[in-house]
Amino acid sequence: MNRRPTAPQIAAVLAVVAAFLWATYYFFVLGVTPAVAPDALVFYPFLVGGLAYLGLAVSQGHTRDFARLFVQPLAYLRIALMTSMQLLVLAATYLLGAVDTSLLALLGDVVLTPILLMGLLAEGRERARSVAFLLGLILSTAGASLTIAGGGGAQPVRGLGWAVAILVPVVVAAYFIAAARESRRTPTAAVVAHSILGAAVATLVLSPLTPGGIPGLGVSSLFDIGVVVALGLTSFFLAPWLYFRAIQTAGMLLPAVLMATIPVFTLLLSALVFSSVPAALGIVGIPIAVVGAVLALRGEHAPYIASYGSQPAAGR
Repeated sequence: MNRRPTAPQIAAVLAVVAAFLWATYYFFVLGVTPAVAPDALVFYPFLVGGLAYLGLAVSQGHTRDFARLFVQPLAYLRIALMTSMQLLVLAATYLLGAVDTSLLALLGDVVLTPILLMGLLAEGRERARSVAFLLGLILSTAGASLTIAGGGGAQPVRGLGWAVAILVPVVVAAYFIAAARESRRTPTAAVVAHSILGAAVATLVLSPLTPGGIPGLGVSSLFDIGVVVALGLTSFFLAPWLYFRAIQTAGMLLPAVLMATIPVFTLLLSALVFSSVPAALGIVGIPIAVVGAVLALRGEHAPYIASYGSQPAAGR
């Protein structure tokens, strides 16, 4: 007799696929550097992903929900967090490399998000009493960290890198918590479309102040245009769509913990793209992270309940 997959299992698949898509971000960026300036690598992916999300919101009948966000002060905070997050991740990719940036994102997703949710926001505290979940959280973080170290990460941080290293985890956790909590009141597609398109406008306004300036927005070759569009569709549309679907299915904690798979995918992609052989330490970290993810799946993971009435849930 075939058993239907449980909600945590479905959420795990959605979150892990989202993690893989986010892991490709670094390779898209490094693949077109220095031909494409940082300005273009921020603005155009925001624009592509935001327009795709807006199309999703309109198709689901959430146009009015999207419009109402323009008069909500907290919506502009989410825009600021999204803009800051992407600028910081891009800066970390250049200053620290793809592998160390994975570690910083890991700290934000897997460590800081659960702490903020359970500690400051009193959400999911029942999971803090689960030995299996806490052990899974520890093993996921440890395994992912070993994977990063084995991939040549954890290098010394110097100068501006310190500010970036401190801010990335904080901003990553703050944005996803803010967006997920608002999605209880407003359809997710409208919330994310507003923050991503708002971030596109913000980066366009800020472009004269960046090192590349307005000329840095130029993208010359068809290959580079294709990479920028693919980056927008993967990291700013498909990945967040899957991630928020996972949150709707099993709450905010489990998808956050499963972001520990991002460094695993980063290491595997590094081996595939750059033909680099992972160190033994990195290989050891992979099964530890996987075991931690399996343990984190155990027990109940209640989905959050949307409160925006009979409107269709985002992503459906």
